[in-house]
Order: sequence, then C-alpha cells, then structure tokens
Amino acid sequence: MKLNWGTGIVIAFIGFISFILYFVIRMSTDNRANHDLVTEGYYKQELAYQKEIDAQEYAAALDAELTIEKIPDGLLIRFPENYNYNTISGTMFLYRPSNRHLDFSLPISLSNSHLLIPDNRLLDGRWDITINWTINGKDFLHKQKLIY
Repeated sequence: MKLNWGTGIVIAFIGFISFILYFVIRMSTDNRANHDLVTEGYYKQELAYQKEIDAQEYAAALDAELTIEKIPDGLLIRFPENYNYNTISGTMFLYRPSNRHLDFSLPISLSNSHLLIPDNRLLDGRWDITINWTINGKDFLHKQKLIY
C-alpha cells in the first residue's frame, strides 16, 4: 500500500496531537505536579495582610526588632532587652517552602530575653520564620527568610 503526502501529513498531525495529550494527561494526574496553593488559608491570610504591615511598622517604630542567629545548639531568637520578657506572648511559625510536612508552630513562652529552637527540629535548607508577639496588648510582627 502506498501513502501519499496528504495521508502522511494527517498521520503526523495525529501523532503530534497524541504526543501532546499524553503529556498533558500525565502531568495533570501525577502527584509530583501538585497544583495546590502554597498555604491552605491563602485567601484568608491575604485579607489580614494590612494588619501584618501595621504590626511590622509598629515594631520598627518602637525599636522592637528581633535578632535571629544560628548557633551550634539551634536557632537563637533574641527579643528586645528594653521590654519585660515576662509580658511577651505570641506564636512562632516556621514554614518550609519545599515540604509543608516540616512546617511547625511554637507558642512563645520566655524564661529570659531569648528563645532557642533546638537543632533537631530544623533541617538544613530554607525556612521562612513568622513571629507574632504581643506586649501589653500591642501586636508586633517579625518575618524573616533564612538558610539554616
């Protein structure tokens, strides 16, 4: 049986379309190509974003900046010395962009002016740290990206 050039073009188009459809179906059903939002409550977090901006500006205006440093025992977070550490409360959220199963949250309870996150809780790589803390009804916020 002889094929003419018109039949060859149709077969080539069908082959190309089948090739593309195969990869589209494969990528849309593969778990490694998960297309979920980065965080579960993305839209809810977006509505509260102005409060975060205000808390960050308030912390900068009152010289209430935190310092975060890596030490051999883990990650040391120093709160401002000019505030009473007994009145500080809040939460700390550590977000791992590469694996959401490593994300965790800690309550802030201080026995002195610094907080230590043990080395065994953190894996090497990038972490996004969000610290929401309150002193005497005033909200403060510290966000930082770091490589541990």
